[in-house]
This record gives sequence, C-alpha cells and structure tokens, in this order.
Amino acid sequence: MARTGIDTSILHKGSHSASYFDVARAAGDGVEIVDFCIPCNPYFPTPEMFDELTRDLKSILKYYPSDSSTITKKLAGVLGLHPQTVAMANGSTELITWIDHLLIKESVAIPIPTFGRWTDQPMETGKRVDMFPLQERDGFRLDLEEYVQFIRERKSRVAVVCNVNNPDGHYIPRRDVIRFMDALSDLDLVVVDESFIDFSDAERYPSVGPDAVIRPNAVVLKSLGKNFGLHGIRFGYMLANPAIAGKIAKMLPKWNLNSLAEKVVHMISDHEMEYEESLRLLSRDRRSMGRELQRIQGLTVFPSQGNFFLVKLPNEWSGVALRDYLVANHGIMTRECGNKLGMTSQFMRLVVRPAGDVDRLVDGMLDYAQRFHSRSVYDTDPLENAGPRARWADVAYDDQPDNLIQYPSQRAGSEYTARRAAVG
Repeated sequence: MARTGIDTSILHKGSHSASYFDVARAAGDGVEIVDFCIPCNPYFPTPEMFDELTRDLKSILKYYPSDSSTITKKLAGVLGLHPQTVAMANGSTELITWIDHLLIKESVAIPIPTFGRWTDQPMETGKRVDMFPLQERDGFRLDLEEYVQFIRERKSRVAVVCNVNNPDGHYIPRRDVIRFMDALSDLDLVVVDESFIDFSDAERYPSVGPDAVIRPNAVVLKSLGKNFGLHGIRFGYMLANPAIAGKIAKMLPKWNLNSLAEKVVHMISDHEMEYEESLRLLSRDRRSMGRELQRIQGLTVFPSQGNFFLVKLPNEWSGVALRDYLVANHGIMTRECGNKLGMTSQFMRLVVRPAGDVDRLVDGMLDYAQRFHSRSVYDTDPLENAGPRARWADVAYDDQPDNLIQYPSQRAGSEYTARRAAVG
C-alpha cells in the first residue's frame, strides 16, 4: 500500500471520517486526492468566484465582519424571506445544538440512519431519543404514516425528518411533508432538515420553508455550506415563525459569522445563474454515476435525490478494507458507514462527482475486487443479468429531466481508460 504514501491508520481514529486535510497531509508529494467522502458541489463556486474571493482575501481576513443580524437581513433579502423568520449560524450543527438546548425538553423521534448529530446531540444532553429504523428491504424509504404512528406510540415530544435524507438520498414529496407537519401540530416541535434539498430535481419547489414559517411548531434547517460546496466557511440558517426564530437568534453570539461567510452571502445574488447551472450539471452527473455504479456486479445502488449515493457492497467485500485500499492505492476518499446508527460496514456513501473521477473510483473498486476476490465483478450490461439485489429500480435513471443542459463529455482523454477499453 505504498502508491500514495498514506498511512491508513488515520482513517481509524475517532468516530467520524478523517478530514480531507488529514489525508492530504499524509499523502506523498504530487498525490492527488479525489474526495468521494465530503458531499460538496463540484461546480460551485465557479473559478471566477474563487478569483473574486482571492482578490478580497486580505480585507476578508483583516477586518471584523458585520454582526449576525446584519448578515441575516442581507441573506433574507437575497432569498426573499422575512428577516424575523430567519436565524443564521456558524453551520447547521450549531443550530442543531441550540435547538436541542432550547426547544427539546424531554424526547425526540428520528428515523435512522440519518445525519448523526440528530441522534448524538440530544443523547449528549440526556434526552430520550426514539429511533425509528428505516428498512433496507424498503430501500430505506421513510413511510411517514408509520413514522407518525411510532411517534404517537412512543409519546415523543419532538419529531425530526431529514429531506433529502443522508446517507440514503431518499426524497419525500413536499405535499407529504406538509401533511406530516400538520399531523403533528400538537408536538413541541417538528424539524425538517433540508440541508441537501437543493440537489433534488424531483419537484420544482421542493422546500417546505414557506410553509413552516406560518405554523406554530415547525422549523426548517438549511446548510449553505453543503449547497454551495463551501463546507470550510461553516454557515447555515433556519426558518421558523418569528417566535421560534427569535428565541434561537437571541442565544447566538453577536459575531458568530465570519467575514468570508458575509462575502459569500453578498455574492449569492450576483451568481444565481451559475448556481442553478451547477445543480443541473450535478443532476446529470448523478444519473451518469448511478449507471456506472450499477455495472459493478453484486453492488446495490440505492436511488438518490442528493449529491451522493448509498451503496451496499457485495457480501464478500469489506467496507473498511475497501475504504483503506482506495485511499492507500488510488488516492480516493470514501465514506464507510459502519459508525452510522442503522448501518453496517457493508454500506458506503459515495459523493456524486464528474465522470472522470467516477471512472477512477470504479477502477479502484474493480482493482480491489480483482486483488482480493476471484469472481468477475463487472457486468457489461447492467440492464441484463442483474439480480434483484444488483440495484434498486428507479425509472429516474433512465428518464432525462427537461431541466438538464447539454454539456460536453469529460470522458475523452481521461487517464482512466483501461476499464472502458476492456468492456468495449
């Protein structure tokens, strides 16, 4: 395992994935790290936007930002929101922390698997966490009626749903989420975490943010870092009626947002078209990547409306071993899901990336299989000879939505050509 020079022991420290910086620092000189672990938007910000940020970096770092209320008002104006319904924080996890401290008093219900802070944070403060297990046989799809029944039986006082859900990418139609909020209007709180909803192309207006702000107990969470591919800035916001939003906002530090976040908020309105294009390109890549992954025999690919896929590895594969092998031999970071409640190490979450990077990922997975397993793992026609476990049927992979723009293929000239040549 000397191709990248990365000591894979860094992947086994702590309960979360190693950071990109940890892996990059451990790599040998000239090693390119391809990140299929952190769910970034690869098309946004654009190179021109990064150039603008670079030009302003000195003043961004040198001077204090505006206070949080000023930045929040600017964001509300850009997004067409009432400023009293918005609270902006240093990442959505900061908002989850304050929601737990201020609004969750006794118990919270949450489907699993999902984003870990929704289970870990309230458990750390001694709340009862009622976990509703999603079933693999259902493709980890959440049945809201069954979930409401579970909430009633457990007498949970707060209910959370993540839409799009991480790590499985399942999307719930807006009308159903609205019914869910109304069915639980007697609870202390109903939270809809929409951190990944911008990546969905299932509906033109998928968010329930406008519906939450006129309800007495509803909160919607948004993550600008995930949407814009700027995790390092750490900024997110919540939508709720003025009483709830104001209660959270009063607890947040006056200068809890940094100058880089403020700069990006001011850039949003000037680059709306580029952002929309980035979502169209990512939607295209999601379908292409889904088809490529489906060609690996024995790999289960779950349909996704996020910027990632959940996959289940063939029985004889090890998720931990594959993760380590890809880093050590191919410079590829992946997310093995063994530390997620409701998952095992047979599951991996793979971020959607452009075609050339996907070729590199698939080649690495095939390389792992050929080195450690003797049977053929590549299916040249995913629509033939595919058993029921090979993939979850989803007509969306075959249907091209009308909001995709034509974009030239990035496959020509890729260094990862051996697999395509081998399969004709």
